[in-house]
Amino acid sequence: ITRYLLYIFVDGKFYTLFSLLFGIGFSIIIRNAERKGTNGFRIFYRRMGMLLLFGFLHLMFIWSGDILMLYALLGILLPLFRRISDKKLLGWALFFLILPIAMDGVCEMTHTNLALPFIHLQDTYCAKYGINEANFAYWLHDAEDYGTVFQFLVQGACVRMQEFIIGNRYFKVLGLFLIGFYIGRNRIYANLEGRRNLLVKAFRWGLTLGLPYSLLYAWSSMSGHPFGNTLHSVCYFISVYPLGFAYASGLCLLYLKWKEGSIWKWLAAPGRMALTNYLGQSVIGMFLFYGIGLGWGSTIGLLQTEVIVLAVFLFQMLFSRLWLSGFRFGPLEWIWRMLTYGKWLKIKDTGTCPPVV
Repeated sequence: ITRYLLYIFVDGKFYTLFSLLFGIGFSIIIRNAERKGTNGFRIFYRRMGMLLLFGFLHLMFIWSGDILMLYALLGILLPLFRRISDKKLLGWALFFLILPIAMDGVCEMTHTNLALPFIHLQDTYCAKYGINEANFAYWLHDAEDYGTVFQFLVQGACVRMQEFIIGNRYFKVLGLFLIGFYIGRNRIYANLEGRRNLLVKAFRWGLTLGLPYSLLYAWSSMSGHPFGNTLHSVCYFISVYPLGFAYASGLCLLYLKWKEGSIWKWLAAPGRMALTNYLGQSVIGMFLFYGIGLGWGSTIGLLQTEVIVLAVFLFQMLFSRLWLSGFRFGPLEWIWRMLTYGKWLKIKDTGTCPPVV
């Protein structure tokens, strides 16, 4: 039941939100640079280069489920779309979001697996270090030293590349980036009150379309895609994105209704420290689930895992609020900004951050 509910309400929806925010962030960087008369693209490319480095280190040495490398590599393409009209921008976004359906259709008809090079690489590597079906699920749980963990993370990187290719994740993320860029370029986020009708329509249509098809998508995922990958991709398209957009617009509508609620300050804090919290979750996960830590991996169920996830996020909300009461940036955000701008930046708060309580 827990897994089924996750497929309905969580799977794909939150990387949709994060990808939209990434596109909005690109528009803000470019606008701020233009206002200051600086080269916004040089800053953006350096920012993506540093993000690529963070992602590589994360993928290879902490957790093989990294998303930062993909975001950095696809982010480099965003400036190519900066001068096209809004209509063409949305057209390209729709094209990239639909393309995975066509890709799955072609691969299914031709019996082609584009991820084969990484599958062969993984097989060769696993054979060398004795990673097999019998010990795969317990490898990290049983690891007694980091060297053993690293062996698993290397093959995990191969698996991650397979997931990106088989799931056509690069097209999906790029399409969402472009929608986020459209939102940011038109400053929709800056005038939510004036866009209330649009938000209401997005919420209603997203929920009406996304929720029923998410039930079908969840069933297809749990049943091993009984109608084939192509129809599964169709279910993904008409369930994940609409429901993700419903989440985004719904949060905006809640904000308009309760602007003064203290919950927004608590939610904003981990958002301002997104990189620190993202990588921090992986470090916490290493301690909790790997054999070099508490070794809980493969010993607890999915429901207990979700309880841990909630507890970790609540802890990070508190930590972020406390940290930002004394500092301007999160620790990794501070390093990221300095590497991007190539200069030392003060991290101590100057008194502009809100108090903790």
